[in-house]
Amino acid sequence: MSAVSESARTVASANPFARAVRDSLIVAQRNLIRMVRIPEVVIFGLIQPIMFVVLFTYVFGGSMKIGGSTSATAYTNFLMAGIFAQTVTFATAGAGAGIADDMHKGLVDRFRSLPMARGAVLTGRTLADLVQTALTLLVLAAVAVLVGWRVGSNGDTNALRVLAAFGLLLLLGYAFTWIGALIGLSVRTPEAATSGGLVWLFPVTFLSNAFVDTSNMTPWLRHIADWNPFSATVEAARVLFANPGESTSTAWPMQHPVWASLIYSILIVVVFRTLAVRKYRSATA
Repeated sequence: MSAVSESARTVASANPFARAVRDSLIVAQRNLIRMVRIPEVVIFGLIQPIMFVVLFTYVFGGSMKIGGSTSATAYTNFLMAGIFAQTVTFATAGAGAGIADDMHKGLVDRFRSLPMARGAVLTGRTLADLVQTALTLLVLAAVAVLVGWRVGSNGDTNALRVLAAFGLLLLLGYAFTWIGALIGLSVRTPEAATSGGLVWLFPVTFLSNAFVDTSNMTPWLRHIADWNPFSATVEAARVLFANPGESTSTAWPMQHPVWASLIYSILIVVVFRTLAVRKYRSATA
């Protein structure tokens, strides 16, 4: 071992934060290598969001009125922020299933027996899932352009605003993977983790502004949709993309969607990371 590597290891062992970062990156690398060796996981993860884009665009595109227009292009530009947000949040099920699978095989117990930073296994797993989600989002954006999605369709935008929108989407996806991690540690099988990771996502994503204009909802349902963390990120992405469908609601998250998206996502990370790490310490296969 080189002197530089030995020095880095000594510093990492002396600094708990550096040690946690190093251990998390090692676990993340392990999971990324596993994804490369099992490419069908990534491929099948791409198929579902692409199907959503194509089906919603061509089946519902001419039936939805957005900004007074029923054109398929207007709905496509309105839709894509919702599809992007749905895609990053549906990665939650995969995160939970992966952790449950590691639990089932006894791998988590072996990790816990090693001198690793607490939470490194979960952090590494969620970081690897974030990389996979980013790849999926990149491919999905290319497909969206092919079906007619354009940024700046409702005003001016720029590259920094577009990157900020994708950053908020990825932050929401990362936050939700911690919910998936907690579910994966709380169930006994990967199948249960997959089901448990999806059953609550459908109401969260569909009781929102992702696919329809909430102004057409009944008042009590619109109130729920306006305060939904998922809706805040969708609205923030639409504003930053300068796409149609910006909300006319007076609810604070809809008036300040970028800040609301940041606050919601950070709170979810803090709360569910704390719960997941606590569960990790006591969970058994």
